[in-house]
Amino acid sequence: MEQSALKMFHVEQKGETMKILDQFDVAVIGAGHAGIEAAVASAKRGCKTALFTISLDQIGNMPCNPAIGGSAKGHLVREIDALGGVMGKAADACCIQMRMLNLSKGASVHSPRAQEDRRAYHALTKKLCEETANLQVIQAEIADIRMEENKVTDVINSFGGVYLCKAVVICAGTFLNGRVYIGKQSQESGPDASIPSRYLSDSLRQSGITLRRFKTGTPCRVHRRSIDYTLLTPQTGDKNPLPFSFEHECGSVRNDAICYIANTNEETHRVIRENLSESPLYSGLIHGIGPRYCPSIEDKVVRFTERKQHQIFVEPTGIDTDEMYLGGFSTSLPEDVQRKMLQTVKGFKHIEIMRSAYAIEYDCINPVCLLHTLAFRDYQGLYAAGQFNGTSGYEEAAAQGLIAGINASAYVLGDDPLELPRSSSYIGTLIDDLVTKGTDDPYRMMTARSEYRLSLRHATADARLTPIGYRYGLISEERWAKFNEKTARIQNAVEQIRHKTVHPSEQLNQYLKASDTSELTQAVKMDSLLRRPQVELEPLTKAVGIDLNLAGEEAAEVSLQIKYEQYIERQNQQNEHRSQLEKVKLPVGIDYSKIHGISSEAAEKLTKHQPEHLAQAAAISGISPADISILMTWLKAGGATHE
Repeated sequence: MEQSALKMFHVEQKGETMKILDQFDVAVIGAGHAGIEAAVASAKRGCKTALFTISLDQIGNMPCNPAIGGSAKGHLVREIDALGGVMGKAADACCIQMRMLNLSKGASVHSPRAQEDRRAYHALTKKLCEETANLQVIQAEIADIRMEENKVTDVINSFGGVYLCKAVVICAGTFLNGRVYIGKQSQESGPDASIPSRYLSDSLRQSGITLRRFKTGTPCRVHRRSIDYTLLTPQTGDKNPLPFSFEHECGSVRNDAICYIANTNEETHRVIRENLSESPLYSGLIHGIGPRYCPSIEDKVVRFTERKQHQIFVEPTGIDTDEMYLGGFSTSLPEDVQRKMLQTVKGFKHIEIMRSAYAIEYDCINPVCLLHTLAFRDYQGLYAAGQFNGTSGYEEAAAQGLIAGINASAYVLGDDPLELPRSSSYIGTLIDDLVTKGTDDPYRMMTARSEYRLSLRHATADARLTPIGYRYGLISEERWAKFNEKTARIQNAVEQIRHKTVHPSEQLNQYLKASDTSELTQAVKMDSLLRRPQVELEPLTKAVGIDLNLAGEEAAEVSLQIKYEQYIERQNQQNEHRSQLEKVKLPVGIDYSKIHGISSEAAEKLTKHQPEHLAQAAAISGISPADISILMTWLKAGGATHE
């Protein structure tokens, strides 16, 4: 096109007087998982907030997998809930199957995952936004964000209507210049055949914000009746499952849906290889960078040639629908090829495709242009969250949205901003990774990304973050009181176990013998018994004859604190070391190449990223401990001050 979309937008408005339609403290653009959290948090903190969406029917939509949580992502959801966010409660309310993943591994990587009724989730989150005080939900395509002297003043919709505002949070998801690909055919589109955002990208570029193209994809949906489930492996939910929200009791979520596992085979892979030339990924039509950890099925076949099969997760998209989602089988191959390759899978011989799989390309930013508050470094009042920041996943988006909403409202209200350090949470790790290192492909949270994962167990999210949520006005007085009661019970139980002297007894030794561990011959502290791998807390307390007065998951947390005490203490020391590094601030605009002794790679990367403190500098890939030592020496010599 000869003219940019924004130029076309302004041409369309020429001669028309733009009218001010309303005035807000905070405007949130996009009502996906990031936008919901940002808008609700801002409104709950007392700011008059607008939540703009291209379609009201897209609020809380799940255009890809109808599930919440999973490995590391479940940690994020529990942290969102601990801070007072929306996602945990909504996911519990719309859950149709709940499972705890990674139970065969250590407690630090246990993570809850829920299959969701996607339409129920949309309806619930839409209603929640509609009922939130100080929040207006508005169907409009925001075409322009206007600023004066790099400070936000207003946003304009595609019909020229003006909304004055003091802060803006961009949560555009995959809508910005969205383009969908199926085979060699493509068309402008947002997810789920929605209208894309046509103008906002050019508005951002004209303001000096650099955009790039990322790509993601979603598998097809198929009809329930066209699958032979006798040839698949069923997956049921857990008994008495743990919900996401700390306000909900174990076993309170719906848990009756059945998921299944199918597998591709060599015939499936043959069909894919024969049709690679039809894939826009391999024909050069798609230029956007796709997710490293969620590749398409054609990517899997090409990259992992030694694999004879790949799993397909067959999951219901809701209770009152016959649509089934095929997880792990995303593709952008032509529709006829999609059918051919599915028909080669056992159980899919008579498959009926209801929604074809597609790839979607969209504009986003490199998040190194953001601060840890998720504010743009060079623009006042402008914040960003979600896939617009280069991430993938509903959970990563919601986590960012919550922090951006808190900080946008803090900017308006004149409050202190919220910056979560890596040691505090997976949310802190996520944001620190994004703004310090950036990302070259859609970022996905994994437990391996955190060096503090033993301390960041999903069960401790409330202990770590609920005091922060309370301080920022997102936790009710009733919930705060219950949290303090729970904390006191856990602390009292831990102290009681540490100080309790246990003497040999017939009942105790019978339990120890049955647990395949040595019997007690002399008095010991109870915590030393609990540290034995074979010993569990509940039967031990019965054998010893004490009542710790614990509820729900509290007993499991007490047991873990005792069993992992030495490891947790070691990690706490590491946390303290990083906390000290966080206190050593670095001036803005340093030319690190002028610091004698620092490596050329470190100088280049530090000058590029401009970390705010030594902890951020240490987290940048390629920065060695020697480089940090040189920086500390330089600072002590007068390069900067130590807080």
